[in-house]
Amino acid sequence: MSHQFGKNILSKGLDDYFTGISKAWHFTALFFTEVFKKPFHLREVINQCFEVGIKSLALITLTGFIVGVVFTKQSRPPLEDFGATSWLPSLIGIAIVKALGPLVTALICAGKVGSGIGAELGSMKVTEQIEAMEVSAINPFKYLVVTRVLATTITIPILALYCSFVGLYGSYLNVHTEETSSIISFYQNAFSTITFLDIYTSVTKSIVYGFTIGIVGCYKGYYATQGTRGVGRASNQAVVLAMFLIFMEEVIIVQISNWIRFF
Repeated sequence: MSHQFGKNILSKGLDDYFTGISKAWHFTALFFTEVFKKPFHLREVINQCFEVGIKSLALITLTGFIVGVVFTKQSRPPLEDFGATSWLPSLIGIAIVKALGPLVTALICAGKVGSGIGAELGSMKVTEQIEAMEVSAINPFKYLVVTRVLATTITIPILALYCSFVGLYGSYLNVHTEETSSIISFYQNAFSTITFLDIYTSVTKSIVYGFTIGIVGCYKGYYATQGTRGVGRASNQAVVLAMFLIFMEEVIIVQISNWIRFF
């Protein structure tokens, strides 16, 4: 009897898992179907870009600056041991532009923006506002999901580039306190070892991260159930799943970039 009970639990868990993957796949496919159809709701896209970008700017600025300062402080002693402190700007440039800028921005936005989208759409779902939009002849998927995913996909790459430059500026201030150097020479040295492929990879990662944060937050909120309890669960799951997917995408994109570099 207990064996049959455990088997049923396992079977139900697998069924729910594969059903969830199927729903997520169809949800993502529906986005690519709807994004090219009229109406485009440009006003709502701009409004969501403001929500994602401007309201995250202060946190991105502070975090990027701290990352630049701390990473420079941690990198200086090993380089001093080998007498290679002149390579510090190049090292910081590679680390921040290629990896830390996009990744830090994505993780912050996953926590702030992803949870907000999940909670917002989740509350609309459980209070039947989405069904009310359907009755009013408004396509809720087009108006709620497509606009938010477009906003995160557009805005997060811009925030990532901004975070990288702020991080480099924080690094420059730390270097400037230790040794006299101009900001122009620092940025020249920082970008001397960065190639077009590095910039392209960084922007590509940011676009993928932005899309992931938007689509995961919308998916979890759009299918929220069980009232206010479900809203909290949707918000939490949106953050956790988005962060997990971001790390997976980081590994995959870096590997592809290395393959391209060697070929």
